[in-house]
Amino acid sequence: MTELLAMGFWQRALAAGLVLAVLCGCLSVFVILRRLAFIGVGISHSAFGGVALGFLLGIDPLWTGIIFSAGVALAIEWAQKRGHIEEDAAIGIFFAAAMALGVLFLHLSRTYNVDVFGFLFGNILAIGERQVVQIVAVAALVLAVLFFFYKEYVFISFDEEMAWVSGVPVTFLRALFLVLLSLAIIVAIYLVGIILVSALLVIPGATARNLAGHLRPMMILSLGSAVGATLGGLMASAWLDWPSGATIVVLLSCLFFLSTLRRRAE
Repeated sequence: MTELLAMGFWQRALAAGLVLAVLCGCLSVFVILRRLAFIGVGISHSAFGGVALGFLLGIDPLWTGIIFSAGVALAIEWAQKRGHIEEDAAIGIFFAAAMALGVLFLHLSRTYNVDVFGFLFGNILAIGERQVVQIVAVAALVLAVLFFFYKEYVFISFDEEMAWVSGVPVTFLRALFLVLLSLAIIVAIYLVGIILVSALLVIPGATARNLAGHLRPMMILSLGSAVGATLGGLMASAWLDWPSGATIVVLLSCLFFLSTLRRRAE
């Protein structure tokens, strides 16, 4: 293990995994409190269309993925508010449309190769210094905005109607949170891939919800479970020669089931 830790690719994977775990651990609490788990799944899978568009146009899939996912997230919000349809229906429509566009983009692209497989299932061990810088920059931006509006998001999470009455810009903050969620999802794809990325935004917060009734301990537990599962999953995957993204999600799932058993035992 000491020799492994001395290798550059492993150091980059640990650094990126730690940053992403902190980012997703913080967002996960608000995803659970605001019941946005399903929309997180919809945004993460719609990112496939943006990534495929990047391959088609020959530009960095990170940026096309961010633009595409943020656009889909805002379109879901608009359709829900103005289109007079339920949120789950809006998510299902845009989710399917984005996935279908992704398949068409890949069909039209001549770069359909192992890189696409890496985006689908994640390959944190293959990231370079440029991807680490992108992850740190996006995570810093998202956490800074979340910290700036922290009180407002806490208020909205516990009582949205009272927040409306008190003059909090609920519509703006909800749209902003969806954009932040899209940014986090795109960079977290490097860690676990499009298919599993929603687990990072749901399971840490759900685990913390099982163990804590107040926001501060919930935030600490969510961060702890995300960081612990990420670092533990990376170590276990290296030792067992398993896929790192799937190992991380399995560890997160085990923590959730253990927390559920403890809650039932109380």
